[in-house]
Amino acid sequence: MAKFTTWDGLELNYTVWEGEGVPVVLQHGIVADTNANWMSVGVVAALRRAGRHVISLDARGHGRSEKPHDAARYSWRAMADDVRALFDELGLDRVALVGYSMGGIISLLVADADQRVERLVIGGIGCGVVDCGGIDWRVINSSDIVDAMTADLARIAPNARMFRILADALGVDREAIAMVATGLNEAPIESLSGITIPTLVLAGDRDPFAAEPERLAAALPDARCVVVSGDHLAAVADPRFSETLVDFLK
Repeated sequence: MAKFTTWDGLELNYTVWEGEGVPVVLQHGIVADTNANWMSVGVVAALRRAGRHVISLDARGHGRSEKPHDAARYSWRAMADDVRALFDELGLDRVALVGYSMGGIISLLVADADQRVERLVIGGIGCGVVDCGGIDWRVINSSDIVDAMTADLARIAPNARMFRILADALGVDREAIAMVATGLNEAPIESLSGITIPTLVLAGDRDPFAAEPERLAAALPDARCVVVSGDHLAAVADPRFSETLVDFLK
């Protein structure tokens, strides 16, 4: 593990596993971190077995990165700029970028803005990106996540309960996550037409936040969709998720 100071002064944590080939950069989903989203479910292990050079960033407000209790420090663009700042910090001129859920939207923004990304994998998101410009607000919105971090469990919307359960299991700073959700209340994706690199869309067959992932793939100029088993939290743990990801990145 290592830390660097990003573009606006926050100290962010990242982890590197040395290997061969174009570096694979991982960006996790909301509430989660490098361990929860990528290590504990076998994604990092699968990439390492393939001999890949892997780098994972703990987003601001998450994991071992700095966690300001100020919604103004969080936005989609800020988090995308953090990923690009990590590329700069490590001197990366070519990357394969993998993002899940919140990290999937961040990765779309990075890929649209940064020519260093030459291959893209996005998981845990679907037609909400096309129809709503980001998170599928028809299923969940930022205020639901805020409530999940601050309200009694019985008062939390059903689709947000998993995030509170995950937060409690990981012992996260719930106030910081509430500020993250407050800051991510915009629809950041205006167009997908500029993302012309090869892209893989991965989604669980029971994931309400990634409905109709084939429509997201169809909206990207060079993308394909693979559906694996599981809901939003379990899909990334399906061995087929890691196998498909590793094969696509060869």
